[in-house]
Amino acid sequence: MVFEIPHIPLGDGVEALVEWIEQNLGFLLDLFTAIMNILISGIRDILFLFPPVIFILIVAAIAYFVGRRDTKLAIGVAVALVLLERMRLWTQSMQTLSLVLAAALVALVIAIPIGIITAKNETLLYIIRPVLDFMQTMPSFVYLIPAVIFFGLGNVPGLVATIVFAMPPPIRLTILGIQHVPKELKEVGDAFGSTPMQKLMKIEIPSAMPSIMAGVNQCIMLSLSMVVIAAMIGAPGLGYQVLAAIQRIDIGSGFEAGLGIVIIAIILDRLTQSLTPKR
Repeated sequence: MVFEIPHIPLGDGVEALVEWIEQNLGFLLDLFTAIMNILISGIRDILFLFPPVIFILIVAAIAYFVGRRDTKLAIGVAVALVLLERMRLWTQSMQTLSLVLAAALVALVIAIPIGIITAKNETLLYIIRPVLDFMQTMPSFVYLIPAVIFFGLGNVPGLVATIVFAMPPPIRLTILGIQHVPKELKEVGDAFGSTPMQKLMKIEIPSAMPSIMAGVNQCIMLSLSMVVIAAMIGAPGLGYQVLAAIQRIDIGSGFEAGLGIVIIAIILDRLTQSLTPKR
C-alpha cells in the first residue's frame, strides 16, 4: 500500500476566512473604501488643479530645486511632461500618477514605522521576515483576487493590491538602515542623556535616511508597476489604455501608453534620487 499525504484544504480555509470578513467586517471595508476614495480623488483634484503648461512649469521648478539647482534635470522633466501632453495622454497620466502617489503614501506610512519597530525587536524581526518573503514572491496578480472580493472594481481594489505589493522593500530597507547606524553615534546620544525617541529622531533616522529613501524609491517604482496590472480590475489611467490596446491588438496606442508609464517612472525615480541625502 502506497502511503499518501492527506490533502490539506488551505484554499477552503482562506475562502472561509474571506467570506467571514466580508460578512462581519463589511462596515470597516466600506469605511476604508470611502477614505481611500477621498484620498485618491483629493490627489487627482490637486493634479488637475492647474492647466498642463502651469503644472509642467511647477514640476520643472521643483525638480530644479530638489536636484540642487540641476538645470539638466529640470529641462528633462519639462520635456518629458510636454511629450506626455502632446501624445494626448495627460488625463490618463494624471489618473495613474494620483493612484501611484496615493498607494505609495499609504504604503510608506505603514512600512516605515514597521521597519523601525522591527529593527529594534529581534523576535519581531524573525516573525516578519517570512511574511515579507511571502509578500514579495507571491505573484502580483494574486493580490487582485481578495481586493476585488472586498472592494469590488475600480480605484480602491487597485490601490489596496498596490499597497500590499509595494510595502516589503521600504520595510526591509528601513530595517537595514536602522540596524546599520554606527554604534559610536548611538553611544554619543546615550552620553548626552538622549531619550530613546530623541536618539531615534535625531541620530538613527538621519543616519539611516539614505537606506530609507532607497526604500521610498523602490516603493514608488513597484506602485507604478502594480498600477498597470490593477487596470485589470478597473483602475483607470495608462494601465487601462495598455490593457485595451492589448485586447484590440493596437500596437501604436499600446506603445504610447507604455512610453507614458516609462516617462512617469523616470521622473519619479530621478526626483526621489535627488531627495536622497548624500553620504
